[in-house]
Amino acid sequence: MTARHVVVVGVSHRTARLEVRERVSLGEDAARELLRSRVDGGCVAEGFAVSTCNRTENYVACADPIAAELAVIDALAAMAGLPATVLSGHCYVWRDGGAVRHLFTVASGLDSMIFGEAQILGQLRRAGEHAASAGVIGRVTDRLLRDALSAGRRVRSRTAIARASVSVSSAAVELARGVLGELAGRRVLVVGAGKSGELTAQALSAHGVEVVVLSRCPEKAALLSGRAAGLESLADELAGADVVLTATSAPHPIITRDALAAALAARGGRPLLVIDLAVPRDVEASARSLAGLTLLDLDDVQARAEANLRARYADGARAEHLVASEAGRFERWRASLGAIETVSALRRRADSIVESLLADNDPRWQGLTDADRERVSSLARAVASRLLDEPTRRLKAADAMSLATARELFGLSSAVS
Repeated sequence: MTARHVVVVGVSHRTARLEVRERVSLGEDAARELLRSRVDGGCVAEGFAVSTCNRTENYVACADPIAAELAVIDALAAMAGLPATVLSGHCYVWRDGGAVRHLFTVASGLDSMIFGEAQILGQLRRAGEHAASAGVIGRVTDRLLRDALSAGRRVRSRTAIARASVSVSSAAVELARGVLGELAGRRVLVVGAGKSGELTAQALSAHGVEVVVLSRCPEKAALLSGRAAGLESLADELAGADVVLTATSAPHPIITRDALAAALAARGGRPLLVIDLAVPRDVEASARSLAGLTLLDLDDVQARAEANLRARYADGARAEHLVASEAGRFERWRASLGAIETVSALRRRADSIVESLLADNDPRWQGLTDADRERVSSLARAVASRLLDEPTRRLKAADAMSLATARELFGLSSAVS
């Protein structure tokens, strides 16, 4: 008997605050322990768990979805040190088609905090690897995960939900390309070695630029770039840069209008792009009027990121349609498992009836030869098989509700679940 039902029990940024998500977060060992305990307990046949900063979800295949749901919630609550009744208030539960549709939506980035992000694909892939190494993944959940990953890749390749950058650092790079065109070979000056500077330097590295990082701590700046120096080199570096991205935590402007005017005068007419990501701003606002200078601030960058996010959402309906189509494909496969079991149980029942009737009537056939007995036996089995041919074809194409009805009509409910 195949555990065909699929259940997901999850907690995410949509249902719980960070302090709750932290308590149910599962490392590799914790996920293995949780799933192994549920499998050993008999409530779950197989499964996998995915745990990120924004979600912890347990996907299981089972024969009894209600028992599996309660078992997973109890295990999560025990790990989190919370009463199950409290944790369940933060959980969402989807079963069968709903669970499949949810996973495919997650894999496509449509349920992520950053709409359309692709990081979840790698996280799901690792979840499958961990479950496989723990020996808790099986036929249904392995197929479920593989199809979800395929759906996620297909949605991203056929829609625009992941093509526009929505992070501040990536949007800053897009603005730079919009102003200057191709960035390869350009010299980019990053002022500040904090998180914003680090992310921006990483975003720029893919474009073949020469990055110079200036910071009050040159040793830290050197970790982000091959060239690093202290802020005392600012005036010289301004004159040689094509793009300046500044993101320090200074309480007042560190790049003055006069410093930029001097840098522009030394550039022989070459324009300069400055993108100020700092709050408070690193660049004096009055510098915006300087000829040859394009000065953009965080508002400009965020506007670009928000426009990109709107572009992603604009293709959301098409992405959801693809998700529904891919989830429907898996559901047809899952339903076929029930059809195979139902057909097998029906034919076993027919064979049992034939054998019983032949045995009951055997004493009345004393005058039959062995050959006659074999012909009667073959005829009885052929009649039963012929009668089941059409029901078999229809059952193989039936949905879950029709299969349940057929099991009830033929008295197979106890044989298949």
